[in-house]
Amino acid sequence: MFENISVDISEGVAILTINRPKQLNALNKQTIEELNLTLKDIEENNEVGVVILTGSEDKAFVAGADIKEFADFTIPQGGALAQKGQDLLFNLVEHYPKPVIAAVNGFALGGGLELAMSAHIRIASKNAKMGLPEVSLGVIPGYGGTQRLAQLVGKGKANELIFTAGMISSEEALRCGLVNEVVEQDMLMETALKMASKIMRNSPMAIRSAIKAVNAGYTSGLNGFQVEIEEFAKCFGTEDFKEGTSAFLEKRKANFRK
Repeated sequence: MFENISVDISEGVAILTINRPKQLNALNKQTIEELNLTLKDIEENNEVGVVILTGSEDKAFVAGADIKEFADFTIPQGGALAQKGQDLLFNLVEHYPKPVIAAVNGFALGGGLELAMSAHIRIASKNAKMGLPEVSLGVIPGYGGTQRLAQLVGKGKANELIFTAGMISSEEALRCGLVNEVVEQDMLMETALKMASKIMRNSPMAIRSAIKAVNAGYTSGLNGFQVEIEEFAKCFGTEDFKEGTSAFLEKRKANFRK
């Protein structure tokens, strides 16, 4: 059992809930490590096809990093903090071979928004507030925020949000492409689970390849088109391809998870 997160696995979906409500689910070192261990364990679980990340209660998804852990850090310590965090969690989530949906309930600030942005899909409740307030503390986003925000909303909007350290509503986040969908608070998990169910109907091997191909287009030194060709070709050697094409020709639903 973990101290700062809870895990619920049902019908092929793993719900990971960050559970530090008194700290508005702020990310500390222990929470990052617990998420890392859990995600690595779930990666090996063939029964799980989709992961949903969320925060406990309705005030916050994750209201940032736990500032008291690094308030007195030196330059080398700051660099090590960002590197370790990206390696253990944020890059792990972005390149995770199973789809990760962030169900954003309440505040998603700083490291919380960075965690949501590393997920493949974001669904927000109407009460959600998002922002990267780091410059108001004399620092910049260090868990991939400057890169992923610009990828999602464009350079100009990313500069505005980072430079002003302001928060935006879920509706504005939807308009600028930061989230995929906005729903009522009491519909958030139901909506995330419905999306997970739709994903689960499809080939897990093909989705794994799609994640690699999409990410390649945003990775320096990689040719996204070439990676797409390579991953497309690999699909032809999988049982999922045989099942999918057979089901289509036989006019039946494919059964990818046997």
